[in-house]
Amino acid sequence: MTQTEAQPPQPPQSSPPSQPPAAPHPAGEELPGEEARARLAPLTAEVAADPGRVATLFPAVARRVARGPGDPGDPDGLLSWRLEDRARVAVLAAAARAWCERGEPHRVAEETAALYRYGDADEKRAVLRALDVLDRPGGPGGIGEAGLPLVTDALRSNDPRLIAAALGPYAARRLDAAAWRHGVLKCLFTGVPLAAVAGLADRADAELARMAADYVRERQAAGRDVPPDAERLLALPSPGGPQKED
Repeated sequence: MTQTEAQPPQPPQSSPPSQPPAAPHPAGEELPGEEARARLAPLTAEVAADPGRVATLFPAVARRVARGPGDPGDPDGLLSWRLEDRARVAVLAAAARAWCERGEPHRVAEETAALYRYGDADEKRAVLRALDVLDRPGGPGGIGEAGLPLVTDALRSNDPRLIAAALGPYAARRLDAAAWRHGVLKCLFTGVPLAAVAGLADRADAELARMAADYVRERQAAGRDVPPDAERLLALPSPGGPQKED
């Protein structure tokens, strides 16, 4: 395992509102270039035959398959999946599918948590991206709500890469209302674009609007600029009023 970077990259202080991109399919064919796809194929085959190998192969993916931004304009992967994210998710998904087919779905949650716990920041980001894939209907399965502690841990960090990845579709489906709202506010505090938050328009409610209004008033009272994304939060409709607290 490589060591987590001491200083995470700093995002811009504010970002113009935009719509979050759709998450790519985790399969290797999404990797650009035949050579990268050819390098990934034996790794997914290896973990499909022996899913325990994921502990060794998952960290090695960037070196053995591909590394770099999926979008040159988003080098840190806040809004888009980096190449190593795609490859790592494919490897973890292959292992999860194998465990479930063997009647060991509990191994998916255990090994996913271990990959996150012992991984560096890039590996943690890939695990967070993978949660949605593992939780989708018809997907490999095995994760359920067991990924929530990983999301909670990422949202306690100040690393924009982890915060952005944590607030993907998995959190939109699974995270309770209070924790989700605080995650959205954490984006404002750390400069993570709200375009990274999956399901924002669907989950926004009156309580989130109140929290955003308090944030804006505090910034204005201190004579500080208000990020455009804060204004976006205030402009979001909140049909149905506050979310039910889970």
